[in-house]
Formats: sequence, structure tokens, C-alpha cells
Amino acid sequence: MKRNIITTSDGSKTIQIEEWDEQYHSKHGAVQEAYHVFVKHGLSLFKNKTISIMEIGFGTGLNALITWKEAADLRLRIEYLGVEAYPVTFEEVKLLNYISQLNAVAYKSGFLQMHSSPWGSVVDIAPDFTLCKRKQDFRAIDDEDNCDLIYFDAFGARVQPELWTEVVFKKMYRALRANGVLVTYAAKGSVRRAMLAVGFSVERLPGPPGKREMLRATKAEGHC
Repeated sequence: MKRNIITTSDGSKTIQIEEWDEQYHSKHGAVQEAYHVFVKHGLSLFKNKTISIMEIGFGTGLNALITWKEAADLRLRIEYLGVEAYPVTFEEVKLLNYISQLNAVAYKSGFLQMHSSPWGSVVDIAPDFTLCKRKQDFRAIDDEDNCDLIYFDAFGARVQPELWTEVVFKKMYRALRANGVLVTYAAKGSVRRAMLAVGFSVERLPGPPGKREMLRATKAEGHC
């Protein structure tokens, strides 16, 4: 499928899949969406500890980059697992403008290392940030009780409805530790119902620019 680099409303770039009319990030602002959904309503819940994050849809690496960038202020050490079925190319990565958009020149070499590091290996990107990338279909995930936070950033249910089902959210539920949290930009009623059906407590929260709502799901302590 043909992929194009486009500029979103906040000036940051993303990748568009032309055939699907679908983007890796919101057309209303890639960086704004990432901060609103995954940092404000996910990462910022944790402070002064080591946490494990699993990202469903590593994609451009934007969510990993902003997580690393915010780790110091939150006094976090991050163990980051990025799951991706269809990796972007290094040539595409070099066309993105996240380093300049985030005023993050100090993070440039680490960001490029994220994309050049081997799949399936744990890599020390910084003293407070390790990364392991896993090339895997999301429906094949079988992790259990090994992450505190999930960034669920798969392509939307309009184009990949099979990724937004009870079967997949049950896998997410099992992967989380007690009191673990999943955040996603999605807010469809069918998605919320699938989350509830597998045991999550689910909150509707104000969405990023261009979306009225988003969802945050929590695995209650003692549930399995």
C-alpha cells in the first residue's frame, strides 16, 4: 500500500496510507494527540518508579520518543516494548520532523537508534529508557502480567476492526499487572463495550484535538 508523509495541523508530520485514507497519527496534530492521549492520560499517572510500557503500534516511534523525553520530569525509568506488525522504513523516519517539532536535538541520536536497533533485543537508549521492539501481529500477543501501561495505538476500527475486539482486549487485560492502565485515542461504543466485557473499568475522557472523547481502561487489583 502506498504511504505518504503528510503534515498535520500542529505542524508535525505523520505517515498516511493512501488506500485506507488512514494516518499513523491524527491529521489534527500528531504531536498534540500523542501528548494528550498517552502522556497526559496515561504516563503522567506514574511517578518515581520503574514502569513497563507496551505500545500496540510502534509505528513512527513518536510515542516512544515523547515518553523518553518526559521520563526525567516524572522521575521514571521506562522499560518500553513496541509491538509492530508492519515496520516503517528508516527512509520514512528521516522525513519526519519530530526532533525539531519537540525541540529535542539532544534526543536525535537516541530516536534514530530506536529505529535502527535490532528487533527482539533489549537496547539501552538512555540510563532511564530501554527499548525492545517486537515484530508481531497484535492478535498473537500472549504476554501475562508484565506491563503497567499500554498505549493502544492501532489503526482505527474503520480499517482494521479485527484489532478492536474482545479477543484482543482480553490479551491486553492479561498483559497488564494489577491496577495497570490502557489508554487509546478511540472512543467508539463498540470498543468500550469490548473493554468492559473482558473486565476493564472504563472511563470516557476528553479527546485530543479533532475528537470529542477518548478511552482509558484500568485492570482492577485482584482481577485476572
